[in-house]
Amino acid sequence: MLRWLLAAIHLLALGIGLGAVWARGRALRQPLDARGFRRVFEADAWWGIAALLWVVTGLWRLLGGTEKATAYYLANHIFLGKMALFVAIVLLELSPMMALMTWRRQVAAGQLPDVTRAARLARISFVQAGLVVLMVLAATAMARGYGARP
Repeated sequence: MLRWLLAAIHLLALGIGLGAVWARGRALRQPLDARGFRRVFEADAWWGIAALLWVVTGLWRLLGGTEKATAYYLANHIFLGKMALFVAIVLLELSPMMALMTWRRQVAAGQLPDVTRAARLARISFVQAGLVVLMVLAATAMARGYGARP
């Protein structure tokens, strides 16, 4: 039962994350008034929740003995590719994360943030969405036994 629950949460997090990062990108392309900032911050919060769920359930599944042995995953080239995609998403997230943390503080203080980077942050969000789709493709390939060494 735990194995199934962890897998389900992990996959649901991918769906939540895909929707959230896409919504963040779209919100960043809209006028950034009070409602616009709220949309950006809400989508970003869901993106963060999804990332937390991915990391917790992914590590639990990898290291917790609920799935195949850790050595199986580390020898699977599709799994390694999936992890490379995850690292790329995290690295791409550094700029939006820092900008949005600053914007949140400024909006909370009643200040209007400099949003000249909004279009760039939107593009990053859309690239991240594409990488999430590639991660889903890798996950479904692995579930069907692809990538494992004989």
